[in-house]
Amino acid sequence: MKYTVDTKDKVVVVSTKIEKLDAVHAPELKSEIVMLNKTGHKNIVLDMSDTRYIDSSGLSAVLVANRLCRDSNGSFVLCGLQSGVQKIITISQLESVLKITPTQNEAIDLVYMEEVERDIQ
Repeated sequence: MKYTVDTKDKVVVVSTKIEKLDAVHAPELKSEIVMLNKTGHKNIVLDMSDTRYIDSSGLSAVLVANRLCRDSNGSFVLCGLQSGVQKIITISQLESVLKITPTQNEAIDLVYMEEVERDIQ
């Protein structure tokens, strides 16, 4: 597996361990996220610190993760984006759709903050 999965209290951190998130690797990531969501994990952080390139297949996996978390009343946050990945997300105009933080700790904090807000409502 080209990913690590770290389950914390209310959030699962999936870290990509590949240089390119492309048509070769994106299906495995997408199926991992679908399985996590189906087993009750609604808050997912995707740490892409080790990934320097993403193509449309990778973007599709990211968008599927975002939709699954949103549909289960959870949070999906991207973090650790390298400049090449950030540029493609900007060109694709996905910055307004996705929650993005610079670091994994900030992403986890954002998830917990959104969890508290949902609990209050």
